[in-house]
Amino acid sequence: MASPVADLPRDFLSQSLDRVKPSPTIAATQKARELKARGIDVISLGAGEPDFDTPDHIKEAAIEAIRAGKTKYTDVDGIAELKAAICAKFKRENHLAYEPAQVHVAPGGKPVIFNAMIATLNPGDEVIIPAPYWVSYPDIVLLCGGTPVFVETTLADRFKLRPEALEAAITPRTKWIILNSPSNPSGAAYTAAELKAVTDVLLRHPHVHILTDDMYEHLVYDGFVFATPAEVEPALYDRTLTMNGVSKAYAMTGWRIGYAAGPHKLIKAMAKVESQSTSNPTSISQWASVAALNGPHDFLPERNAAFKARRDLVVSMLNAADGITCPVPEGAFYVFPSCAGTIGKRTPKGTLISSDEAFVVALLEEQAVSCVHGAAFGLSPFFRISYATSTQALKTACERIQTFCASLR
Repeated sequence: MASPVADLPRDFLSQSLDRVKPSPTIAATQKARELKARGIDVISLGAGEPDFDTPDHIKEAAIEAIRAGKTKYTDVDGIAELKAAICAKFKRENHLAYEPAQVHVAPGGKPVIFNAMIATLNPGDEVIIPAPYWVSYPDIVLLCGGTPVFVETTLADRFKLRPEALEAAITPRTKWIILNSPSNPSGAAYTAAELKAVTDVLLRHPHVHILTDDMYEHLVYDGFVFATPAEVEPALYDRTLTMNGVSKAYAMTGWRIGYAAGPHKLIKAMAKVESQSTSNPTSISQWASVAALNGPHDFLPERNAAFKARRDLVVSMLNAADGITCPVPEGAFYVFPSCAGTIGKRTPKGTLISSDEAFVVALLEEQAVSCVHGAAFGLSPFFRISYATSTQALKTACERIQTFCASLR
C-alpha cells in the first residue's frame, strides 16, 4: 500500500514565488463561480472579458487552417503572415513603420510582458508603474528580478500620470515605464496632448524605455481619438515596445495571441526567451489572428455603442448610490469608482467597512455582487466593475449596490 504523499520540504519552492501573489481578478471570479455553484444568484462583475462572440470570419479562418493542416510548429515568435498583418496594422492605424523582424508574437499579452522583462531586467533595475495598474504588471516585474516603483494618480486627475510625478520617480536605476491606455482598471485614456506631456519627460531620460500596453485601443467612446507614445513622439521609437493583441477588440480572449513591435535587439532577445519557455503560439490562433487584423472591422462600432450605453448606465446608477463617486472613463470596459463615502460605516449585519476590500467582500456576502477592490490595483479606496456583461445584469447589480450603500450606517 502506497504511503500518503508528504508535504513538500519548506525550501522546495522558489523564493521568487514569495515575491508575488495570485491574480486578485481571477480570485474574485473564482469566488463568484463557487457561490453560483452553491445556488446563490451572484452577479459577477470581476472578469475583464467581452461578452460578445468572436466574429464568424475569424472562426472560419481557424477552421480553414485546421482543414488545411496548419497545425504544426511555427516559427518561435510568429508566422510570417501574422507578422506582416501586424506591420500593416501598425502602419494603418498608428502611423508606425515596423518590419517583420521587429515584431514579436506570444500566447497572450502577459507572455509578451514576461518576455520583455526577463530579457532586460537585472537585480536593482526599476520599472515605473502608474497606479492604478493592471494587477499583473508588478508581479511580472518581481518574478523577473526587477523592482516595481509605483506612482499614484488621483481621481481629480482622472487617474492619469502627471509629468512632474513621473519626473520625480525616475532614478538612474529606472529601466522601464509601463503605460496602459485605455487603462485596466480605470478606463482612463490619454489624449495625444496628455501623452506628449509624458513623453517630453522621457526625452530627458535616455536610459528609460517605454512598454505601452494598447490592448484596449479600439474600445474608446465619445469620439475619443486613440494615440500611442511612439506615434506622438517619434524620437522615442527606438526606446518603445508597443504591445497589443486580439483579445479585447475581437473578443478572442481564449485564443491567446498578444503581439508587440520594437527595437530589433529587444525583439531578438524576447524570441530567445520564448524559444525556451512556451515556444510558438498556437498555429490555429495565429491564422485566426491574421483574419482578425486583415479582415473587416465593421462589427466594432456596434459593439462599442453597446459598451458605451452600458458604461453610461453604470456610471449614472453608481453616482446615485450613497457614498460612491464614479468618473466617466474614456475607454475599455471598466469603471473605477471611489467608495470613500462608505468607509467607517457598518452593514445591517454589523460588518465594518474599513477599506475598499471590506466593501467588496461585504457587497458579495450581503448583496451577491462580485467586483474587485482597488487595493488589488494599487489604489484605494476604489473598486473595479467590468461592464462587459448584459445590460440587465448591470442594472440589477447597480440596484443591489444602491441598496447596499443605502443600508450602511
